[in-house]
Amino acid sequence: MPKNQEKTVLIISSSPRKGGNTERLCDSFAKGAKAAGHKVQKVRLAEKTIGFCTGCYACQKGKCPQKDDAARILSKMLAADVIVLSTPVYFYTMTAQLKALIDRSVAVYPNIKNKTFCYIMAMADTKKKMFKGTVEALNGFLACCEGSTVAGMIQVPGVYEKDDILGNPALDEAYEAGFRL
Repeated sequence: MPKNQEKTVLIISSSPRKGGNTERLCDSFAKGAKAAGHKVQKVRLAEKTIGFCTGCYACQKGKCPQKDDAARILSKMLAADVIVLSTPVYFYTMTAQLKALIDRSVAVYPNIKNKTFCYIMAMADTKKKMFKGTVEALNGFLACCEGSTVAGMIQVPGVYEKDDILGNPALDEAYEAGFRL
């Protein structure tokens, strides 16, 4: 896709804390992407109902029997050019909310092809190397999305309290990442 062509960007924010650190990073990324002329939508998983995958494989025969928000979000993922997976790091991995959505993608992930992914992560630990488990888990999903690539990662260590991100240069980094899509 040419650099200056309008893209559809889906930001999946898995923070349960509205207005928290990763949420603010998502908003900064969205502002940059909108300023570059892209169509942006953010989904807050905390405002959605997503049941855990039960492993029944009914989805392989047509449709998941669960009546919740997962199918609509997965449909948006299929339609997006760029998918931003955003998570605060809990116990050195992604939130349960994001993992539940990824697990529910079992019926559609073979169709999540040739997407551009970006990761946004924040954590209380001050050692950047501690993002390793989260990155590996997100890359595990990406490996199942044929032809997809990671265009960028924003990793912000040392933020825990709700407003710790304020004044952090990572907010500008997120804006620039969105703008450069």
